[in-house]
Amino acid sequence: MRCPFCKKPDSRVVDSRAADDGNTIRRRRECSGCGRRFTTYEILERAPLMVIKNDGRREPFDRDKLLNGLIRSCDKRDISMERIVTLGNDIERELRNTMEREVTARSIGELVMEKLKDFDEVAYIRFASVYRKFQDISSFQNELELLKGREKKR
Repeated sequence: MRCPFCKKPDSRVVDSRAADDGNTIRRRRECSGCGRRFTTYEILERAPLMVIKNDGRREPFDRDKLLNGLIRSCDKRDISMERIVTLGNDIERELRNTMEREVTARSIGELVMEKLKDFDEVAYIRFASVYRKFQDISSFQNELELLKGREKKR
């Protein structure tokens, strides 16, 4: 592995451990040139998952897009980055476990909203307001009423 600091091509593994429920291996490495340490992650290479956009275009699934949407929804909430990444991992795992090679953007959005309802209600409302493109206050209020009704059933 090339050192990100001095670009020397060899480094040695100092420590390895499982991460992300055993789906990833985290390795601490030390550069043989400059002696600095850095972390790498080894993940299983998966078959590509294609997203069918609303206009019919297809593009590869982008985990970063999913995480960015979750981060924006959870902005200024007392939610650790670790919990957000774990939620993103859970959503991606569920998408890939369907064994479908293509998934619609709509189904991804619906799954994210379903997961956010239990994760954080404010993040859910933020995501829903962008995803559902509320046109006026009454459609926003209807969504809040549905959420309140769901809470009463608990």
